[in-house]
Amino acid sequence: MSRRLLIVGHAPSPNTKRLFDAVVAGAKSENGDDVEVIARSPFEAGPKDVLAADGIILGTTENLGYMSGALKDFFDRSYYPCLEETMGKPYCLYIRAGHDGTGTRRGVETIITGLRWRAVQEPIIMRGDWQEDFVEQCQDLGAAMAAGLEAGIF
Repeated sequence: MSRRLLIVGHAPSPNTKRLFDAVVAGAKSENGDDVEVIARSPFEAGPKDVLAADGIILGTTENLGYMSGALKDFFDRSYYPCLEETMGKPYCLYIRAGHDGTGTRRGVETIITGLRWRAVQEPIIMRGDWQEDFVEQCQDLGAAMAAGLEAGIF
C-alpha cells in the first residue's frame, strides 16, 4: 500500500530553500515506491493535500517570534476543512530561527493541538547563524519520516 508524505515548507531565502530541498531529498532517499513525496510551499498546499496525506512535515522560518505568514496562511485555509478528518495525523516540524524559535514553535503547536495531530519527534529548531549542519538535520528529518511511514510505524 502506497503512503503519501506531504512536505509544506516556507523557503524565502536560498538557505531556507536548501533546507526544504534537503527534507525532500531525505524523504525520497529512504523509500522505494511505497511513499509518494508531495512537496509544496504553504501558498500551494491546501486542505486537499492534507486530507490525502498519511503524514506531514512542516517547515517555517521564525518571523518576529512567530511562524511565517505563509505557514499561517496555510493553516488559515486548511484548519476547518481538516479539523474532524485528520485527528491523529503524524507530523513533524523544522524551524529556521534567527533567535531562539520558542515563539514559533509555540504558535505552530497551538494550532496543531487544535487539529489533534500527533508529533512523531521533537521539532528541529535551527538557531542562530547559519550552519552547514542544518542541511543534514533536515535531510535526516525527511528520511526518518518517510521510513516511519513506509514501515507503518506511524
